[in-house]
Amino acid sequence: MSVESLSMAKAINLGLRKAMEHDEKVILMGEDIGPLGGVFRVTEGLQAQFGLNRVLDTPLAESGIVGTAIGLAMRGYRPVCEIQFDGFIFPGFDQITSQLAKLTGRHEGSLSLPVVIRVPYGGHIGAVEHHQESPEAYFAHTPGLRVVTPSTPHDAYWMIQEAIAGNDPVLFFEPKSRYWPKGDVDARASGIPLHTSRVVREGTEITLLGYGPMVNVLLAAAEIAAAEGTSCEVIDLRSLSPVDYEPIVASVQKTGRLVIAQEAPGFVSVGSEIAATVTERAFYSLESPVLRVAGFDTPFPPAKLETVYLPDADRVLEAVDRAMAY
Repeated sequence: MSVESLSMAKAINLGLRKAMEHDEKVILMGEDIGPLGGVFRVTEGLQAQFGLNRVLDTPLAESGIVGTAIGLAMRGYRPVCEIQFDGFIFPGFDQITSQLAKLTGRHEGSLSLPVVIRVPYGGHIGAVEHHQESPEAYFAHTPGLRVVTPSTPHDAYWMIQEAIAGNDPVLFFEPKSRYWPKGDVDARASGIPLHTSRVVREGTEITLLGYGPMVNVLLAAAEIAAAEGTSCEVIDLRSLSPVDYEPIVASVQKTGRLVIAQEAPGFVSVGSEIAATVTERAFYSLESPVLRVAGFDTPFPPAKLETVYLPDADRVLEAVDRAMAY
């Protein structure tokens, strides 16, 4: 494969396949990931190719999945765990935040834990409670964990391989609403490093920043704003921990304005942290306050109300208008 049009689900599948071909210590674990290929078919065909010992169907026990992965990593393996849905990660929360995140520090760096935890997250799939959440801030807040999320199939293909190849625990958040739209994947060009934010649309008057499922929304908003005479620069964060601030600060110094968008609730969030840091680092360049567009600070609503809860291009454009009014 060179350049091919693929869905994100297929791109992650191929990325997992490449990682498993490259290193026999890479194993996959999760609920229904074997013959079924996972709820979203991301692991489809991998058990048939690599066998039962490398693609393991597990019991419905997220704490057990993560705990087993920690033990395997301590024995030299590179386990990749799938959490079936974002809201199901909480039974494994203690293992992730109390053990996986801290064991390397406890051993003063002498012990590596190359565990990747794949988490389908976000809304726009019309699902019920516990199936459309955005829990990324919990893990970005936890020292010892790396947290990343792709927004395109190309990034997904390369980022999953980079995450698996690293020696630190990685929470790999996969935007469910972006599993099916296709995009070009270049298997010859890996692009930028895992923990790098990037400008995906150049602009001069205001910076729009988002990650995962929001990047496509921001690009749509930028198109509308351009037709109305406002030039928006769009940045894909890609890495939530650590955050690559250099392109963000440089963009804000150029445009003087910043709108941050996310599906997660806004209170004590990734967007909150970035807003505070950009204000610290680029205060004298700002022409208006940093504004945030987020999910509401309520539990995720029933599916019929998800379009009201989740930020869309209209809500982003309303923030753009407010920022430009200063």
